[in-house]
Amino acid sequence: MKSLFVTLMAFILLCGSLNSAQAQQESENGNALPRMVSLRSSKINARSGPGSRYPIEWVYQQRGAPVEIIAEFELWRKVKDWEGSESWIHKAMLTNRRFAKVIIPGENNIYAKQDDNEKIIAKVEDGVVGEVEKCPSPKSKCLLKFENIRGWMPRESLFGVYSDEVIK
Repeated sequence: MKSLFVTLMAFILLCGSLNSAQAQQESENGNALPRMVSLRSSKINARSGPGSRYPIEWVYQQRGAPVEIIAEFELWRKVKDWEGSESWIHKAMLTNRRFAKVIIPGENNIYAKQDDNEKIIAKVEDGVVGEVEKCPSPKSKCLLKFENIRGWMPRESLFGVYSDEVIK
């Protein structure tokens, strides 16, 4: 009985380490996968496969909108967007500048400081994209810039920043 328990525990630990390795895999060029990037242009073709011979599934029309790279093939990146749709985009159409998209429906508060008790300085609707300036610690709010407004927003309101990611 004890040997069965030890065998099961070893199997569970092995599976856990495999999942960790998968979550932190690297691309062929040494970048982590998955990772967040943003759209470089206001008109980007999203294709069904990694190449220009594949049909265009849709066209992204919001410059700076964040997407998550989940796979790579030569010059093409498989991305997942804020709605969970997956497609292929040429790497030249992506930038490492960090932006986040507000995903909670309705008006969302922008705070003067990280504290929820701080003054609300503005409100933004869902779908708005802002540049990420920093997310100082895991689970903290992030400082974003929306044109002429600069303030803090909760991560759970955003697509484009991981929940435990630190951006300095």
